[in-house]
Amino acid sequence: MFMRRWRAAGARILPLAANSSAALARLHATSFARGWTSQEIAELMAGPAVDVIGAKLGSQMLGMAMVRCAADEGEVLTIAVAPDWRGMGLAGRLLGEALGALARRRTRTCFLEVEEHNQAALALYRREGFHEIGRRKGYYGDEGGGDALILACSLTDRWWLAPPPDAVESE
Repeated sequence: MFMRRWRAAGARILPLAANSSAALARLHATSFARGWTSQEIAELMAGPAVDVIGAKLGSQMLGMAMVRCAADEGEVLTIAVAPDWRGMGLAGRLLGEALGALARRRTRTCFLEVEEHNQAALALYRREGFHEIGRRKGYYGDEGGGDALILACSLTDRWWLAPPPDAVESE
């Protein structure tokens, strides 16, 4: 475990291009009952103001975060980390980079939905300043889950933290 945690610390966190959609679909399927297909991911990535951040160790895709901006609002579309690499801080690094991407777009508020029983995700989001603003009853019923909690976070205090974007990496 120590060795893997040390290696996770060396993972590169970087923007990804649309030709990464197949690897992202494989990764997404390890995290959700109904993972997104490569085509669904490629279509989302082709949309306006969508940023996809990846965590890579060599050529291995360890994690991803996808966000989108509409006017001055942002949305975390998904975050996924490969099962063997969870609990090592990658999700936090990915979320931080994704929120930075939204901040560079001058997004004022970021929203997301999370399954009410996903304690690891809730802890991560709360650490980043998200708070509950609503609930969708039975939203995850078809996946054996429960309600979706709607969380929001102000990004206006992060604008000064937003570094210039790095080069986009393709697969």
